[in-house]
Amino acid sequence: MTIKLAMHTWPYASNPTWLPAYTLEETIRRIKKIGYDAIEIGAASPHVFPPTLSAQRRKDIGKMLKDYELELAAMLPAHGGGPGNNVASPIPEERRWAVDHYKDMVQLTADWGGKRLICLPGWYIFGTTYRQAWDWAAQAIREIAVFAQDFGVEIVIEPTPEDSNIVNTCDNTIDMMKDVGEPNVRLMFDSHHVITEKEVMSDYVYAMGKDLVHIHASDNNRLPPGMGRGDFPALIDALKETGFDGYLSMECGFHQRGIEPDWVARVSLEYLRPFVDAANASTAESRM
Repeated sequence: MTIKLAMHTWPYASNPTWLPAYTLEETIRRIKKIGYDAIEIGAASPHVFPPTLSAQRRKDIGKMLKDYELELAAMLPAHGGGPGNNVASPIPEERRWAVDHYKDMVQLTADWGGKRLICLPGWYIFGTTYRQAWDWAAQAIREIAVFAQDFGVEIVIEPTPEDSNIVNTCDNTIDMMKDVGEPNVRLMFDSHHVITEKEVMSDYVYAMGKDLVHIHASDNNRLPPGMGRGDFPALIDALKETGFDGYLSMECGFHQRGIEPDWVARVSLEYLRPFVDAANASTAESRM
């Protein structure tokens, strides 16, 4: 079991401030130069949006990831914006579009050597009951997960209480995984959301246990880890104790203009790497 570090592409363009903006190719070069061995790619233009991704560019980016020896930690289809990507929409056509978009992302994830696709279970709209929206979301995630099994891709459910209103808590996330009931559905959380909800990151780790496979690392207010009030040493200790085998992906620094993405990537890595290296070394020694 190994705790690994990745950099998210959000600070380099898109979701929600758009600027500063760099192509995915330029983003890959910068993230590798700073010292990362893995990248999480957000599925929004100008980086990755399947309808605007040509077959040739699809191949070229896959080759670039291999040439730069960057692992694809995960892919994240964003919700909101033009196509809402809402698996719980009361409009059947919107639910269908969202499911098909996730299926496109499953194929893209597999093509680029990735194993995990993050899933946001959507949000319910006035006039829809919570129970109905939950059932629509579970049905959609089940269809996506069954499709993903042929590609060796896990569907990883993320609670997003700031942005949505169906899967908001640790227990919600576990319950959705159980209701979907497919073996390739796993769990994650975003430390920023946990801190904002005034909850404890390590509690999520212990509650999710072996089903926890990915984490978005961010301090409160989307600051880089270590620059707010989040207890990241305790988080790393909990991950070590539970045998976490996955990525801490730096999803921070994209909430407002005026934050330099290279700085975000660099200071996040510099802060978390010593804790992660110590935890991994301790785990390795215990096996000897």
